[in-house]
Amino acid sequence: MAHRMTFDEERFSLNTAWLKKAGQHFEVVVDPDAAVVFKESGVGEARDIVKSGHVYSDAKKGDVASETALQEVFGSSDPFVVAERIIREGEVQLTKEHRDKVREQKRKRVVTMIARNAIDPRTKLPHPVTRIELAFEEANIKLDEFKRAEDQVAEIVRKLQPILPIRFEQTVLHVHIPAQYAAKAFSTIGHLGTIKRQEWLTDGSWVGDVETPAGLVNELTDVLNSKTHGTVQITNSN
Repeated sequence: MAHRMTFDEERFSLNTAWLKKAGQHFEVVVDPDAAVVFKESGVGEARDIVKSGHVYSDAKKGDVASETALQEVFGSSDPFVVAERIIREGEVQLTKEHRDKVREQKRKRVVTMIARNAIDPRTKLPHPVTRIELAFEEANIKLDEFKRAEDQVAEIVRKLQPILPIRFEQTVLHVHIPAQYAAKAFSTIGHLGTIKRQEWLTDGSWVGDVETPAGLVNELTDVLNSKTHGTVQITNSN
């Protein structure tokens, strides 16, 4: 049977993650920034994301889910094991204030990326930030707080193009990832570029040609170097 804990709402902002499973409701109180990062990239540990070492049936009321219920539904009564499942599989419910903050951060990131990487195909010149922001308003662009800004650029550009002519200058990179890092690093490439050609070599390494906006070349290079401890080989194919 669930028991009740006193929950200090002034100390804990009630950003929660919740999951309904086996007809029961479970939720944990989370650090909103850490929860967003975990939701969009899988990076982080549950004990660093949750703000309380309890799983609740109702966090606002302080009703703690019983260990028996956790064991029956999740196969574990460890609150951090259960919390990770809830955050990964469930919904993260941010306060309006924090949701607006995250969306605004991502909006600024996307606007900056477009301003740095795109041109007006008629003039061959970059669009000023103010012009891009006005187009965002006219197109009523809404960003997803749980998706990386980089992963939303393509769809946003499609929505902006009827209002604002945009073309990204593209660069093609030839990438060779050593076998021991190939699987992990390969999964990153799709977030920052488009694979035009690829091949898994007999030694387990991966080679491919990756098309990416010119302004993201440094970011893609830095990410791949980090994931391969500097062993990736990248050359410009343009």
